[in-house]
Amino acid sequence: MLLYFMRSQLIVLGLSIVLCNSAWAQSAKQKAPDSVIADSVRLRDVVVTGQYAPQSLKQSVYQVRTISSEYIKLRGATNVLGVLDNQLGVRFSNDATLGETDVEIMGMSGTNVKILLDGIPLVDRGSARQSLSQIDINTIERIEIVEGPMSVVYGTDALAGVINIITKKYHGKEQLSVTARVQEETVGKEYAAFKGEGVHNESIGVQWGHKGFFAGAGFTRNNFGGWSDSLTGRRKAWKPKDQLIANGTFGYSNEQLKVWYRLDYLDEDIASRGDINYDNGKATDQHYLTDRFTHQAQAVWQVNKDLGINATASYQDYKRITHTTIKDFTNNTEALATDAGAQDVSKFNTIFFRGTAQYTFSPVWSFQPGIEYRRDGSSGQRILGTPYIDDYSVFLSAEIKPVDWLNIRPGVRLIENSGYNAPPVIPSVNTKLALRDNLDLRLSYARGFRAPALRELYFYFFDASHSIKGNSDLKAEYSNSFTGSVSWQALEKGPVRIGVTATGFYNDFNNRIDIATINGSDTSTYVNISKFKTTGGTLSGVFNWKDLQVNAGFSYIARYNQFSDDAAYNKDYPTPEFTWMPEVNANITYNFRKIGGALNLSYKFNGERPAYEEVTTAVPSFIHEIRTQSFHQADLTATKTITKYVSVNVGVRNLFNNTNINNSTLTSGQAHTAGGVLPMWYGRSYFLGLSFNWNRNK
Repeated sequence: MLLYFMRSQLIVLGLSIVLCNSAWAQSAKQKAPDSVIADSVRLRDVVVTGQYAPQSLKQSVYQVRTISSEYIKLRGATNVLGVLDNQLGVRFSNDATLGETDVEIMGMSGTNVKILLDGIPLVDRGSARQSLSQIDINTIERIEIVEGPMSVVYGTDALAGVINIITKKYHGKEQLSVTARVQEETVGKEYAAFKGEGVHNESIGVQWGHKGFFAGAGFTRNNFGGWSDSLTGRRKAWKPKDQLIANGTFGYSNEQLKVWYRLDYLDEDIASRGDINYDNGKATDQHYLTDRFTHQAQAVWQVNKDLGINATASYQDYKRITHTTIKDFTNNTEALATDAGAQDVSKFNTIFFRGTAQYTFSPVWSFQPGIEYRRDGSSGQRILGTPYIDDYSVFLSAEIKPVDWLNIRPGVRLIENSGYNAPPVIPSVNTKLALRDNLDLRLSYARGFRAPALRELYFYFFDASHSIKGNSDLKAEYSNSFTGSVSWQALEKGPVRIGVTATGFYNDFNNRIDIATINGSDTSTYVNISKFKTTGGTLSGVFNWKDLQVNAGFSYIARYNQFSDDAAYNKDYPTPEFTWMPEVNANITYNFRKIGGALNLSYKFNGERPAYEEVTTAVPSFIHEIRTQSFHQADLTATKTITKYVSVNVGVRNLFNNTNINNSTLTSGQAHTAGGVLPMWYGRSYFLGLSFNWNRNK
């Protein structure tokens, strides 16, 4: 019945890429996952983010959430955003003007969230983390999320947490594999087969390995036709986007040494077409063109059983072009627009090196010293000059296990920066206490920091709609953060497993960077706000019984209200210190092993989000409470093996048919915001895809 209904919506064929290589981060002895979802209570999962060496979740001093490739496949995801959108404490905001999406963790967004690709920080042009939507989903082995500051380990930007995208890698066997994917999806009620309206995804990949040498390559096309919503004419409420993504890898591996090089390339075109002015027969069109090259070279050398050395080098080149044309439909001609800001090329590049050594002195003492160098550079019409920033860091941490049930991990990072006042010393201490065999307590304190981005320091953009300039006197943000969690494996008997995890956090930020209007003018700039805070907690659990798995969770997160300490306002308009927002999520998965299939229902409730704003259009000005509408989101997806090499994915996204949500703001906000309306989704959609996976392993 579902297939018949989908056929009435779209005509589809599909193939999906499933590269089955295990990550090097997982040892050959690790068992394959027996479920499509991994969670922090799955104590057998192996994690690598922030670890001295790959180890189980139970042994890690950090509370880590993991998302497996099996779950990614079942979701039928076409980008990372489609995998994270039902995670507790993770929210997204969409920029309808630029066609970009930003991510938020623990109440903090943008540059406070560190995005890593195989442990390498990805470059972004501004505060929005658009890199999350520019990673090839077909190459991902797993995603690891660590909430809370990781600045000792990963440096700047890791105040709210780290999202580490781990790609599939050679598993050490003789191998030749070919994979391919085609997936077609409606966008609301809009769809055209393979091109135009709808979502269209195709990819192909090949992997080869022989006597320790290996190589691989892949190519993916992601095409989004946009969505009109209630608009008519040429304009789209959601901008059309076309992505071409390619990657290549080669390297060598043996029992002691693993060395590899990887190149990722992205070509992206986001189209913003204007309506025709029938007075002159002309329309203004803009294209936001992105070229992204990410080079990485990594080496892992196990010198002996006690000493390991890791080295990582990366060069990233990111170019963003704004291309504006005036199209004359009367004469059928097209010319470049000459208005200020109509044409722009912004370039960002990053050189990154990181080296660490892991030394086990005894069963009680382990150490990890490290060095890190990062150079960020930028240029363009909207950047003052050709600035660059050098960042030098050394760091040291230790794991101390005086008794079997206690693990203490202190650490410190020393920083020297050429462009701003960096906190000279960043400390942290993480502890794990095994209260019982099935009960673990984790407590931590960390000092986090975020360097001002080049765009915040040197941005310069003035046209009819923008008056923004950077502030080269910005200071680095820093925070004092406290986190705690309890993991209880309540029951593990036969086919039944029950686990519960509770977490809590409190973050106190100083010198937070935000945008503000310069007194007496219409020009905006970046400033250091004196303070900001977030706090809250989560409660999650997992239930396994034979082929059924149920994950469910609840979070309650608060953000600081900056007006609560303003005595002038609070006299007449008292406001609370924090504004709270609830979330509930659930994943229900059933594996039909006899027929080679699986069914997943994913659900999340995003509660009402309160905030406060200053309304300056009235005399006198006053403080107004904003309420952003709550909403439910749910997806129903399934996968089924058809033959030895072919499987099918089918599903319905956005079961509640969300489009825009409302908020009660009295101001239009900053650039690219629509006062009172927030775009969240483009209606209920349906997808169908096929995947091909051929392997010859010895």
